Amino acid sequence: MKLTLGFSPCPNDTFIFDALIHHKIDTEGLEFEVFYDDVETLNQKAMKGELDITKLSFHAFAYVANQYALLDAGSALGFGVGPLLISKTHFDESRLQTPNSELKIGIPGKYTTANFLLGIAYPHLQNKQELVFSEIESALLNDQIDLGLIIHENRFTYQDKGLNKIVDLGDYWEKLTGCAIPLGGIVINRNLDREVQLKVNRLIRQSVEFAFAHPKSGIDFIRQHAQAMEESVMYKHIELYVNKYSINLGEEGRKAVDTLFKLAQERNIIPAIQENLYI
Repeated sequence: MKLTLGFSPCPNDTFIFDALIHHKIDTEGLEFEVFYDDVETLNQKAMKGELDITKLSFHAFAYVANQYALLDAGSALGFGVGPLLISKTHFDESRLQTPNSELKIGIPGKYTTANFLLGIAYPHLQNKQELVFSEIESALLNDQIDLGLIIHENRFTYQDKGLNKIVDLGDYWEKLTGCAIPLGGIVINRNLDREVQLKVNRLIRQSVEFAFAHPKSGIDFIRQHAQAMEESVMYKHIELYVNKYSINLGEEGRKAVDTLFKLAQERNIIPAIQENLYI
């Protein structure tokens, strides 16, 4: 049986899925047709129901929970991993507390969890420009935007370009809730047989476990998709986003996801969800 699978070319995802798609583990008769896209493209594909299994932002998941269920394996949650709001020159955080429609903020996508957190922390900042996450730093340096909301490996590169951190929205979330921040998850189409859903979850867990046991096994594959990223940065990225929650959400992980959706619904950021979120 062949299933379509979408995930990002970022090191955390290629680290997770290397063993699965390269048959370093027994895939129990399943084959995968892989699509590599940035997270917002994956979010949009999920909105259209294009893939059987896909990585997506937890914010986007709220809009497709009727069609997709969340797997326990493969998610990116953690502490100290949240999006950063940055500027080209020194910017006083207190300026964010008052309405200012002139400030243009570059965001990595409408349905990213980063934009969701920005909406919780600073709901009046509405002048947003959607950009591919890897283009935000350049847009800031070229004065196309006033502030940038960065995710992924840009957390490690913005200072090298002379850019300044204003606020860590992950830190904001942790102080607000005491939970790990849910960034992205792996979802599967609800139309697939229950047995297939459970098998995919089991295989992704095994793929993560294989990666942890053989951390250098997928280095060529990871490097191939890492856009000339230095190896040290690749592994910082992996260490930041792949952890115990990637093997199994567990009670703590589910609590974090439930808290995210509860706060979002209370603030009318996402629609009410009737379905059970999980497989």
